[in-house]
Amino acid sequence: MCQSHQIELATTQLGRRRFVQLATLGGSAALLGSFLPATADAAGGTDALLLSCMDYRLVDETEAFMAGRGMKNKYDHIVLAGASLGAITSKFPAWNQAFWEHLDVAISLHHIHKVMILDHRDCGAYKVVLGEDFGKLPEKETQVHAETLMALRKQILAKYPQLQVETYLMALDGSVQQVLPKA
Repeated sequence: MCQSHQIELATTQLGRRRFVQLATLGGSAALLGSFLPATADAAGGTDALLLSCMDYRLVDETEAFMAGRGMKNKYDHIVLAGASLGAITSKFPAWNQAFWEHLDVAISLHHIHKVMILDHRDCGAYKVVLGEDFGKLPEKETQVHAETLMALRKQILAKYPQLQVETYLMALDGSVQQVLPKA
């Protein structure tokens, strides 16, 4: 692709005002460099695959949780509505397929050794898929999430016994509890 076409593409993607700001700050070479594909360290830089929900309310909290676990810039991330439920529900089989295909790629490309599954409370996908608002019944909500998290954990370990699988439930305030398998 020629440089003028790259600039035109960059202008379209960024918007004219942001393009001019960036071009003024760093010149066109620096700007174009930001649009060229970055070369990731595919071997050794990624520890885990995180599966989380798409809920916009918890984007920052999810990132903070991962950073707090020492995982900043060390994980691949797949987002499905309902997180663990999205990966196993028969209501949306394409979501199941997407999860497993992403997991396969994370293993083969980035050599991950762990899957982290992060569900959250007051999840709309649970309401859509299961037809019940568990947010009003905290004990039942915890139980349903734990069952779903453990079902996905079991499926992952059956297919990939070499992986570690960690399961978590996040509250809307960003606090997180680990959900462990029953002894």
